[in-house]
Amino acid sequence: MEDEVFEHVVSVFGTLVSWVAAGAIMFGGVVPYIPQYRDIRQTQKAEGFSTYVCLVLLVANILRILFRFGRYYEMPLLWQSIIMIGTMLVMLNLCTNVRMATDLSTKRRSFLDFDWTYFWSWSRFMDYVQCVLAFTLVAAYITYLLLDSALFVETLGFLAVFTEAMLGTPQLYCNYQNKSTDGMRLRHVRLLDGEF
Repeated sequence: MEDEVFEHVVSVFGTLVSWVAAGAIMFGGVVPYIPQYRDIRQTQKAEGFSTYVCLVLLVANILRILFRFGRYYEMPLLWQSIIMIGTMLVMLNLCTNVRMATDLSTKRRSFLDFDWTYFWSWSRFMDYVQCVLAFTLVAAYITYLLLDSALFVETLGFLAVFTEAMLGTPQLYCNYQNKSTDGMRLRHVRLLDGEF
């Protein structure tokens, strides 16, 4: 009888640990963007955050989702990608609104202008959505055509991982252009002062 109770407790504990781990996998990537979102919203300044970070994460996670059609992986990783795509769209929406509210003199740029000089520096959030949808549809169609090729599937997986590994590059470039790490430093100082 005691063995059965012990096995039941171990089973329940194992299930609980499994659920907590799955939750951490799904939502862990979003956590660093919560204070960033709050900072941008409170200060109404988005200069310290590179929207190219959103581009990198959107591309990486879309490719990861497409990779799943060729090679199965666990559901928490799929949900992680879906949640991260949603988070990056929310961040883009905020940054676009803040930049347009603070910089009224800027000429309005559109995805449909097809001007590569202003790629990913558009005036409306819907332009980012159109670009993401266009990329997703083209990548999905190519994946559909080449899904039987193991080389293509592995290359797709590599591109997803490689793109995500390059995540720090846009923020590094943004900091270099601004000659400052203001957006990052401000958050660090607030955390030291006990603000969250």
